[in-house]
Amino acid sequence: MRRVEDLADTIGLPAEAVLPWGPHRAKIRLDATRPAKGRLILVSAMNPTPGGEGKTTMSISLAMGLCKRGRNAIVALREPSLGPIFGIKGGGTGGGRASVEPADDINLHFTGDIHAITTAHNLLAAMVDNALYFREGPDPRKVRWRRAMDMNDRALRRTVVGLDGPIRETGFDITAASEVMAIHGLFTDSADLEARLGRIIVGEQRDGTAVRAADLGAAGAMTALLRDAMMPNLVQTAEGTPALVHGGPFANIAHGCSSIVQTRLALGYGQDVVTEAGFGFDLGGEKFFDIKCRVAGLWPSAVVLVATVRALKFHGGADGKALSEPNDEALERGFGNLDRHLDSIASFGVPAVVVVNRFPDDRDSELARIRLHCAERGVSVAVCDAFARGSEGALELADAVIAAPTGSGTPSFTYPLDAGYHAKLTAIATRFYGAREVILTPDARVHLASIEKIAGTGLPVCVAKTPLSLTDDASKRGSPSDFPIEVRELRLSAGAGFVVALTGEIMTMPGLPRVPSAARIHIGPEGKIRGLMQGD
Repeated sequence: MRRVEDLADTIGLPAEAVLPWGPHRAKIRLDATRPAKGRLILVSAMNPTPGGEGKTTMSISLAMGLCKRGRNAIVALREPSLGPIFGIKGGGTGGGRASVEPADDINLHFTGDIHAITTAHNLLAAMVDNALYFREGPDPRKVRWRRAMDMNDRALRRTVVGLDGPIRETGFDITAASEVMAIHGLFTDSADLEARLGRIIVGEQRDGTAVRAADLGAAGAMTALLRDAMMPNLVQTAEGTPALVHGGPFANIAHGCSSIVQTRLALGYGQDVVTEAGFGFDLGGEKFFDIKCRVAGLWPSAVVLVATVRALKFHGGADGKALSEPNDEALERGFGNLDRHLDSIASFGVPAVVVVNRFPDDRDSELARIRLHCAERGVSVAVCDAFARGSEGALELADAVIAAPTGSGTPSFTYPLDAGYHAKLTAIATRFYGAREVILTPDARVHLASIEKIAGTGLPVCVAKTPLSLTDDASKRGSPSDFPIEVRELRLSAGAGFVVALTGEIMTMPGLPRVPSAARIHIGPEGKIRGLMQGD
């Protein structure tokens, strides 16, 4: 790998802005940000299979392919959470010859950002319970703020604390679902970060008055804990392409985008900035436009939509254990899911390129059928096998993106901010999911009334939903239509500046699978960590 100082120099970062974290990692000072000169390219996907379709791998591949074509490209990614790493998906640094390095470090403790976010979250939780102990702060029965950890642990979803008083029920969320993580993804400078942290609502007084982190005097110390975590991290791909990795909210339970400060920094130094949004376009893609772009004042030039043969078969009804077997009928039926996402992209007025992430058992006839379908829709398509071949396998994708028309750059959001929350949710559900209506449960209606009383109606909404389906039921694949979406809970994230709508059986603290990925991870005799990535 290239030393990080040399890597920074190739894209013009001033030496005084680069704070090395060892030979191959660095923090970049926020004052190095300069006006944008590059174009922003978003990578999203169709609804994935449980194992994922390689969206991060395709983001890295595209950046490497663009560099291979002589362009100054930077890839801007989220930081991996330990939950999926030790759970079902494994590492989050790409794969094969399309990875970001040093992968072991990035997948584990990296530069400590997620640990800092966890600590800041739990400092606030400690200060809440301290205020309760001294009979100050919110009503113990109306405390909203839970604790956080960067791990999947279903045993902590519901806990009892305060055995030395006052006793109350609470629980843990995974750090990627923490409001502090969301704030970390949306802040613009240190003053904005502290102001947002101060606006966090931890509970209510008996009369319903909101109690915020600022009321407990917590915002300053939380910001201090995040001093280093505010700065984006510079690393590189397996071929030396610059990569900025910063922030890590999940897209199924949060807004699923890397930080605004990272994206702005990259746009000041890269000709092309490739970024991703988590899971399918119905989740991360929509939130990228309606939340991140709205806050940041950014708008992408193009969207790359990741598809795979196996995901098309999955959404065409094929058995999940037989996705490598020939099944032309399922492949054809799966195009409905792909088309729904292409329609969603078009609704934002941004051109799309479909990239097929090639797997070893994909057949040429299957790839040819995908090409034909995209051609019939008038959408550019490329097959990428950079996992096996590095940037050479990404040249078709790079060429398709270079040739893609540039969008108008004029923002076209899904809903106006002055619409009601139910209207905003309905706009998302009908446009992106194909739903008929949004139903609020009685509990959700109570939450809605409280949110409107505290914060009014002018915030965007962030839908927490299964990534495996366009509906709120993970078992319903393909492209269903005319179904209801039920919102069972609404949460006000006043610091992040949006309202979270929880649907279906979505959990803010995931559990481990029967055989977690952690069971295969070990350090080999040469000191190399094995098993972090699927296939190790």
